[in-house]
Amino acid sequence: MRPRRAILSRGEDSDPMSVVSNLFDVAMVFAVALMVALVSRFNMTEIFSQEDFTMVKNPGKDNMEIITKEGDKISRYTPSDNSDASGNRGKRVGTAYQLENGDIIYVPE
Repeated sequence: MRPRRAILSRGEDSDPMSVVSNLFDVAMVFAVALMVALVSRFNMTEIFSQEDFTMVKNPGKDNMEIITKEGDKISRYTPSDNSDASGNRGKRVGTAYQLENGDIIYVPE
């Protein structure tokens, strides 16, 4: 008859740190799945495409931002009296209205 300790350790790894590496693997899979879910939930898949795009964040509010992607360059523009990181300044120069039929009318101030 074999000793009990030999039967229990047969085929099992005796390294206690192997559990930590398995937990790290699970955490990495969870993090990647969470990022994919957030990107698809908030319809941000355009950021990963090769096409150029312009996105307006918080339209019509004081903290509005215009985000543009041209090639590999992504730039942010904040229309305000203060200059942003690129030195650009902006101010409101008019209002645009969209009619029920889809036409857009621009009214300068």
